[in-house]
Amino acid sequence: MSDVITATTYLPKAPDDAIPLADVKRVLIVKLRHHGDVLLASPVLSGLKRSAPHVEIDALLYDDTLEMLSLHPALAMLHCVGRSWKTLGTLTRMRTEWNLLRTLRQRQYDLLILLDDRWRGAWLAHYLGARWRVAPSVAHRKWRWRKHFSHLYTHPNNACRPVVEFNLDALRRIGIFPPAHERRLLLVPGAEAELEAGNHLSRLNLPSSGFIHIHPASRWRFKCWPSSAMAELINALQADGWPVVLTASPDPAEIEVIKEIESNLQQPAATLIGCLSLKALAALTARARLFVGVDSAPMHIAAAMQTPVVALFGPSGEQQWGPWEVAHRIVKSDKHACRPCGLDGCGGSKRSDCLEALPASKVLAAAMELLSPGQEHN
Repeated sequence: MSDVITATTYLPKAPDDAIPLADVKRVLIVKLRHHGDVLLASPVLSGLKRSAPHVEIDALLYDDTLEMLSLHPALAMLHCVGRSWKTLGTLTRMRTEWNLLRTLRQRQYDLLILLDDRWRGAWLAHYLGARWRVAPSVAHRKWRWRKHFSHLYTHPNNACRPVVEFNLDALRRIGIFPPAHERRLLLVPGAEAELEAGNHLSRLNLPSSGFIHIHPASRWRFKCWPSSAMAELINALQADGWPVVLTASPDPAEIEVIKEIESNLQQPAATLIGCLSLKALAALTARARLFVGVDSAPMHIAAAMQTPVVALFGPSGEQQWGPWEVAHRIVKSDKHACRPCGLDGCGGSKRSDCLEALPASKVLAAAMELLSPGQEHN
């Protein structure tokens, strides 16, 4: 008698304490981190809205990161914490914090989802009175942290889980399982940013598409590739006929990186330094044929815009922070067994040997792979 194998579709089982979404009317998602971290949280908004279209979703972010989620179709309202609030006088800061708390309490949230481990999230969970409160488990805080939340999601014991998946674990913990094809990053530039990007390209006498966008710097200098190597790469790309656009923030350190690169170029590259909003940067990147950069927010923006990415990784781990759901190539050292170490340069020096050892030829080969016809989706 032959065995019969019946094909079945696996459906993840919801936890016993899953949240009844029909009883949820309003949600607050809290992510008080840097720009790239906030963008990597965007699939949480999409996944929640897909599972509960009736729910109003608000987000609480630092004020300088609002553009990463503004115009997200799942959002109802954005609230902000000012990074400069810590410099305010005691009474002014207390008044400002109270005004924020009062605004949030008026929204009457049923569910609070914390996507970071800041104590502010625990305080909000206590004072806002949401029926369900979700947060990452923080081992060393034990009961002092746990008492503020109804559901805790667990951080993996290794560094191999992508940050996007860890964020989505907050939804899985309460019974929401977004399908794999709906976990992309989402950043909406908007019409104004699209116009701004187009105007810059026109002013630089560049094509509206088909150029290579390079953002060589990061606020963290230990993540940067040497300027001489970046210039060697740009020289090779321009010699092959590719227009190159260099971008940088107005930070003096990033401007210095651009100047060092320019001093080693055989022919000038177009530059946009400190004149692009984050939305306009996204609109510009969306028009590029390829993005080249280090582990930084612009790299994640390129992934959100579905622009193929060549990403250079040193101390940070590509399995956690690599380009998400986009055609890409990771360039890293195979000779440094110590990476990814997560340190701010070798011995805290702000210089990373694993990055400085990367030859321009290796980065160029990765770029040419993605520039080959038909490779933009691989």
